Amino acid sequence: MENHYDVITIGSGPGGYIASIRCAQLGFSTLCIEKCGLNADPVLGGTCLNVGCIPSKALLDSSYQFLKAKNELELHGIHVDKPSLDLIAMQKRKEKVVSKLTSGVKGLFKLNRIDSLQGEALVEGEGVVSVRKPDDSQITFTTNNIIIATGSIPQLIPDITLDRKLIVTSTEALKFKNVPKRLAVVGAGFIGLELGSVWSRLGSEVVILEELKDFLPSVDNQLSSEALNLLSNQGLDIRLSTKVTGAEISNNEVIINLQNEINEKQLIVDKVIIAIGRKPFTEKVLGPNSGVALDEKGFIKVNSSCETNISNIYAIGDSVRGPMLAHKASEEGIMVAEIIAGESLKIDYEKIPVVIYTHPEIAWAGLTEYQAKEKGIVVRAGVFPFSGSGRALASGKEDGF
Repeated sequence: MENHYDVITIGSGPGGYIASIRCAQLGFSTLCIEKCGLNADPVLGGTCLNVGCIPSKALLDSSYQFLKAKNELELHGIHVDKPSLDLIAMQKRKEKVVSKLTSGVKGLFKLNRIDSLQGEALVEGEGVVSVRKPDDSQITFTTNNIIIATGSIPQLIPDITLDRKLIVTSTEALKFKNVPKRLAVVGAGFIGLELGSVWSRLGSEVVILEELKDFLPSVDNQLSSEALNLLSNQGLDIRLSTKVTGAEISNNEVIINLQNEINEKQLIVDKVIIAIGRKPFTEKVLGPNSGVALDEKGFIKVNSSCETNISNIYAIGDSVRGPMLAHKASEEGIMVAEIIAGESLKIDYEKIPVVIYTHPEIAWAGLTEYQAKEKGIVVRAGVFPFSGSGRALASGKEDGF
């Protein structure tokens, strides 16, 4: 391993590994540093591949297959005995999917001759990165360019202490070994709705607690209204204008303290998932002399080219402004690599597509009708229900539009 690289990428998620690959393809010597690992080898893929998008999508698909087996097969004239759930096998399938993808990234690194290193990286300043390895030894690298792609971590509620078993984040919620009878999900955003859907399909009584009075306020009004109706009909008990003020464990149950319009004081459940969003992981990445500026929420300040206030130090993905989406991070990674190579690229952030993987999926791109009208744009809206589509009816997928 060299001590100097053309590019050092910190983080191997969808932003970091894509940026690393593109830099290598453009002829730059590239090192990718990842703090998570096994036996001193980095486990590549970041939150998305390991404990986020991919394992959640695997469980979403498996849970939906279970739901279909219980409720839909007879409609097709397929009769089976009452299906039973093997959650351990379902979890093993999920882990196999994750392993295949992370191994794939490792193979791409090898193919493109990218060096990778497990350790905690610290940006010391322009062109200097130090790394604390798992054995606590340190090594310092110099580089022409630094790309910070450290992603995000779950946002927590200040007055609630996690115990990683009964009060958990999305990370632990993907690894439950038993289906909780009563489950509360705090937060009705992307993560909360997806995890709530998984465990509801598998048999949990799911209550989703959302502090905001509007459901999915960033989504087109007609879309969010339809989604609320469909998800409620599926069994999700979605309670808006409900603030969680605390939670404590007693007799292997969780007592949640609430503030809402109906003066409900408490809710007792078996497990709680805190899913109120994510925050940038930037606290232990920037050394005291790095000079890299953060905003008031902890995001790294960048310009339209994802360059920080320090020359040749870039930041992408969840660590900077914009939607916390894997494909947004990947596009920023490609853009930065091309900029380092002398090209001039820009991303149109208003056109980034967004999907929530409930059933049906909730998806949109660009401005909502309301946002367009606010900008003075003359709008004509067209809607076509899936109930009028022959293909949708043949597949039993007539909900939504």
